[in-house]
Amino acid sequence: MKQLFLSNTDKKICGVCGGIAEYFGIDSTLVRLGWVLLSIFSAGFPGIIAYIIACMIIPKRSF
Repeated sequence: MKQLFLSNTDKKICGVCGGIAEYFGIDSTLVRLGWVLLSIFSAGFPGIIAYIIACMIIPKRSF
């Protein structure tokens, strides 16, 4: 079973976008661009709050 983790190797701030990209098997740049576009078109604030919440909820990889 696949599980979502924060990325240890592909992170800029906390590893949320890198972890999502690893989970879906896509390039992390596409996830980051999507997140930025979503944040811009939703007036920025909800995207930032969602990132902070994701950073607190998604577990770190233990190995």
